[in-house]
Amino acid sequence: MEINNNTRQIALPLVLGIGLAAGVLIGASLTSKPAMGDSGEDVRKLREVLGLIRDEYVDTTKTDQLVDEAIEHMLQKLDPHSSYIPISERVEANEDLQGNFEGIGIEFNIFHDTLVVVSALSGGPSEAVGLRPGDKIVKVGDRVIASVGLTNSQVMKLLKGPKGTEARLEVIRRNEKQPLQFTIIRDKIPQFSVDVSYMITPEIGYIKVNRFSQTTFEEFEKAMDTLRTQGMKRLVLDLQGNPGGYMNQAINMADEFLSEGKKIVFTRGKDGKYDSDAMSTSEGDFEQGDLIVLVNEGSASAAEILAGALQDNDRALVVGRRSFGKGLVQSPFDLSDGSELRLTISRYYTPSGRSIQKPYGNMEEYSKDISKRFRRGEFFHADSIHFSDSLKYQTTSGRTVYGGGGIMPDYFVPLDTTQNSRYLNDLYISNSMQEYTFNYANDHDKELRKMGLSKYLERFVVTDEMLTQLVKVGQQNKVAPNLNDLNRHKSIFQVNVKAQVARRIWGNEGFYPIFNESNEVLQQAIRLFDRIPDLNRSKM
Repeated sequence: MEINNNTRQIALPLVLGIGLAAGVLIGASLTSKPAMGDSGEDVRKLREVLGLIRDEYVDTTKTDQLVDEAIEHMLQKLDPHSSYIPISERVEANEDLQGNFEGIGIEFNIFHDTLVVVSALSGGPSEAVGLRPGDKIVKVGDRVIASVGLTNSQVMKLLKGPKGTEARLEVIRRNEKQPLQFTIIRDKIPQFSVDVSYMITPEIGYIKVNRFSQTTFEEFEKAMDTLRTQGMKRLVLDLQGNPGGYMNQAINMADEFLSEGKKIVFTRGKDGKYDSDAMSTSEGDFEQGDLIVLVNEGSASAAEILAGALQDNDRALVVGRRSFGKGLVQSPFDLSDGSELRLTISRYYTPSGRSIQKPYGNMEEYSKDISKRFRRGEFFHADSIHFSDSLKYQTTSGRTVYGGGGIMPDYFVPLDTTQNSRYLNDLYISNSMQEYTFNYANDHDKELRKMGLSKYLERFVVTDEMLTQLVKVGQQNKVAPNLNDLNRHKSIFQVNVKAQVARRIWGNEGFYPIFNESNEVLQQAIRLFDRIPDLNRSKM
């Protein structure tokens, strides 16, 4: 799994079974078969072609593969987000949105071609049998997996599996002379779409949502309840890098911030079949407190629905950079062989009437849009972004907002490249940062836990000696030292080392309060709370 910070790409250890939510989805799979209608002749022609290929073509050909490829090609001619999921990929494709997967429940990494347990997930079957951080899994069943060029995808296939099935592991543990044998019964493992929630100041709470799955609203409510008991009066809702998911989860979250009777989002499909209007209902749990929403170019679909609803109703200050620009809604349809078609059935619009879907006539150009934004300077200067006056809309208080390609924030925060370190990226890509901080945390586990998170946040200092050891681990992983880069960005290296060590001991609750010190969008947002009273008078 990767977390996209606004200044650089940081690779974190993988959680077994986590995938990527994509797009806006509504409802459950639809199984009704469409009427043949005018497509009868077209279908007959396809059958004739397939029959001729099967019976007459010079070589033996798997027509099922041809059909899959033909479906994928047809969908590419429609829009960028309609998709076909073969039966072999369906379970994995849906796991991320369902909020759980089935497996043994570990977070892992691969160091020097060896699978290492980073943590046994709380409440999971691996924790129950006593698997520990630092354990090296060298054998699964009868298959030796050490020193064989193991990949993350291979680990997933080996260790995931249906609930109730058995995984036999051979493990090498520090200070144990002989390998240990574990038999683990796979079970459902929860995934969380709320990465973290904590108090930034005695009044300002922070919640980061990484996607909109079936459990997102429930997780969000729990986070809000906890923050309120800690005295939260203002909230930062971080949707940076959130690719979307289920639309109803975004609607439910918007409802908590809006008074009754406010429009949240509406959709329009062919012949009114999939038209809908979502309105806020009874009193929400946070209608009055100051609210800031963070977005960037990685915020898409359901994340844009939420940000757009709060912006158009003048309920929140949107801070960051222009969002992705996806305003198409997909619904999953079951096909007869068990595969799935995710077909675009409608467009969604923000309360003011904005369609924020960016143009997609040329699919190749569409795929390059984000890189083109970067080259145009859009990540660095708000005036590099040009909207057509024909796509001008008004919020409830009369502020001007634009459709045609993403949510433009009320307050723009440029990408800060001065903190970008190529050497730091190389240490992450080579797994050197993860390896060093993992081993440091393991070696100092007892003293760090005794210190406690609050004292760690306040007192722990990453020393020059620690950075020297990090450089040595990098060299072992064939990363050439760049001491000029390290010295120039020393504070960023220290933040990352400290955050990664904290993550190993305290999870995301330890990681984010430190890592967010370098989140420039968040740091700017905190200083903007006093400007929220101006929200109803002028756009910032």
